Amino acid sequence: MRAVVQRVSRASVSVEGGPPRPISEGLVVLLGVRVGDVAEDARWMAEKCANLRIFLDDEGKMNRSCLDVGGSFLVISQFTLYGDCSRGRRPSFTDAAPPDAAERLYLDFVEALRGFGRSVETGEFGAMMRVDLANEGPVTLLLDSEERRRGRS
Repeated sequence: MRAVVQRVSRASVSVEGGPPRPISEGLVVLLGVRVGDVAEDARWMAEKCANLRIFLDDEGKMNRSCLDVGGSFLVISQFTLYGDCSRGRRPSFTDAAPPDAAERLYLDFVEALRGFGRSVETGEFGAMMRVDLANEGPVTLLLDSEERRRGRS
């Protein structure tokens, strides 16, 4: 499982031209699911995202989590995070999980994130979406559940 995590002052997603689903201060999480990912990857990734200390404390240091600042989450499914562009000009998506498995794990991730008691907005799995955000910092991080398997947290 792979996530691009962005610290934002505001963000929203519109699904297939529908009304925006906004958040204020918090994190946008673009989430990709790989072949072989399991429910434990979703739980690990949700815990990692919720507790990342990437918000500023009173001294201007990244020392607070989204939970600490009372932030919200916007989660967007993003199978293209497993696009392989190493050959030719058209990405290959053979490492991305099939839609049924990917959607189940995406929903597991969202449910685990909601378990932290903060507001979680989502896009719609498999739909055409427009994401609008104001990245603060900018702060953008890449997380991969392979780190969990390697014993690094």
